[in-house]
Amino acid sequence: MKDEPLLELENISVRYGGVHALEGVSVSVALGEIVALMGPNGAGKSTVLKAIFGAAPVAHGKILWQGEEIRLAPHELAAMGISFVPQGRRVFPGMSVEENLEVGGVAVKEKHDLPRRIREAIDFFPVLKEKRRKSAWTLSGGEQQMLAIARGLITEPRLLLLDEPSLGLSPKFVKEIFAKIQEINERLGTTIIIVEHNVKSILALVTRAYIFDKGRVAAEGEPHALIESGTLEKVFLGKI
Repeated sequence: MKDEPLLELENISVRYGGVHALEGVSVSVALGEIVALMGPNGAGKSTVLKAIFGAAPVAHGKILWQGEEIRLAPHELAAMGISFVPQGRRVFPGMSVEENLEVGGVAVKEKHDLPRRIREAIDFFPVLKEKRRKSAWTLSGGEQQMLAIARGLITEPRLLLLDEPSLGLSPKFVKEIFAKIQEINERLGTTIIIVEHNVKSILALVTRAYIFDKGRVAAEGEPHALIESGTLEKVFLGKI
């Protein structure tokens, strides 16, 4: 049911000292959707993901999970079905691919089930399966991003938060990463919120998008409507 709300942000404000990172932001994602958060640098997109995952100070507003308000620590959110893959990949270079995936299972209570979860997560990325015993530092940037996403799947999340997964990658790897994101959504039914600067590629993938400007939602809608309205150009050119 793609019209059933899974997560809702109601009038969220985030402040770092005197800086208003978000002001009165409302966002919702329905079960099974892929929703993009877009906008220029500093618009507040990544702060939305951090607020959801309990890593940003929410000054006002509510975060609702299936209609119930939540204010939990990151490890508690991971245990209940929300996984966050932050910007910059952040794999553990001194550990093997498999050991990195085991770290992703820290919040998994059923430790006996961890080998199956690792096997199923790595199945999405054949190149990682071939290199599962190699150190993460030997992987290319694109392969490290694949590892970060695979690690985010170990908890079998219902909601996957992705922050700039294509950042710094070659066009070849960008295409592969986006194809895998779509495959994860379709095969597992995972709901996904993705912060992304690669406008053309991401709009071809998502159900809806929110356009941010100066810590607020400037527009929201289906990709074709946002393109036809000219809102994207106005925001990115600083005309709103």
